[in-house]
Amino acid sequence: MQIVLAYSTLRPHSRRIIDVIEKEQQKADLTPFSVGDSVRVHTRVVEGDKERIQIFTGVVIGRKGRGLNQTFTVRRISYGEGVERVFPLHSPRIAKVEVEQQGRARRAKLNYLRTRKGKEATAVRE
Repeated sequence: MQIVLAYSTLRPHSRRIIDVIEKEQQKADLTPFSVGDSVRVHTRVVEGDKERIQIFTGVVIGRKGRGLNQTFTVRRISYGEGVERVFPLHSPRIAKVEVEQQGRARRAKLNYLRTRKGKEATAVRE
């Protein structure tokens, strides 16, 4: 039986140890990007014994979490269908994140883009 403790219930010494371990696993060379930006996410894909880079291009519609557990959601329209993918920010599977175009979002989550069709779905001006 595994016991799961909330981060806030740990003793200060245990919390410091967890923070040190998390800091070791965090990426230092992150590209700064925000919600509304058009990005290209380069992910490492392992097929058999080979590894290749696959690129997922879209608009960042949200960021979530803090520290090592931080994730971001990228949305794009593929063959007329909306496709969303959630990426862990500090994952070793992510090679790099390139910002193609900066957006001007005035809110933290762009869920309203899900209801839009065509070119409206990629426009992030309010």
